[in-house]
Amino acid sequence: MRFSRSPAWVVRDLGRADYAEVNALQERLVAAIAAGDEPDHLLLAEFDPVITIGRGGGSPSQYAHLGIPVHEIGRGGKATFHGPGQIVAYPLLRLEGDARDLHAYLHALEDALIATMNDFGLAGGRDTRNTGCWVHGRKLASIGVAVRKWVSWHGLALNVSTDLDWFRRFDPCGLDPDVMTTMSAELGALGQPPPTAAAVQSALVARLAGALRPVSHLHS
Repeated sequence: MRFSRSPAWVVRDLGRADYAEVNALQERLVAAIAAGDEPDHLLLAEFDPVITIGRGGGSPSQYAHLGIPVHEIGRGGKATFHGPGQIVAYPLLRLEGDARDLHAYLHALEDALIATMNDFGLAGGRDTRNTGCWVHGRKLASIGVAVRKWVSWHGLALNVSTDLDWFRRFDPCGLDPDVMTTMSAELGALGQPPPTAAAVQSALVARLAGALRPVSHLHS
């Protein structure tokens, strides 16, 4: 299976960013990749506090009490929080042939997250009912993707040291808020120091490339 015909991808670290600006950048890049004018991309960002609502997330008015921006977007899934202490990764990949299999694509993203957790001594795994990356029944990372003209966009959000109180103010991804956790909390429970965001991001980029490289020859 091939996830992309591009021999390489462009990795762009956008740093602390405004969600609306990054979403607009995604829109432009997806159109350019579909037209063959740009190679595949991986966008990385840490957002100012924001709620994003997927196709199954209900009305923005449900989240007005949070006092932060709310964006309705075209990915799958329900509502989630993005904010400081969280790494968001958006693979923008041209999907071709047998790679037009969203289940396989989601599985590859989960593989990358699980391997990243293992790099830091956490036993990452799957939940049979919900996508993402889980540790002992707690959710460390969320996944919500979309495809336009068979180019993937949106992606995953990994809680490194995110303030979990934000998740307790609504039902993230339709789940009990207490199911959400962070790498810092899970490592702390093991008596380990919290990871740096830079170290986690570096590992995640490598693992994403590894999960996709066997079928797409991507490299950063």
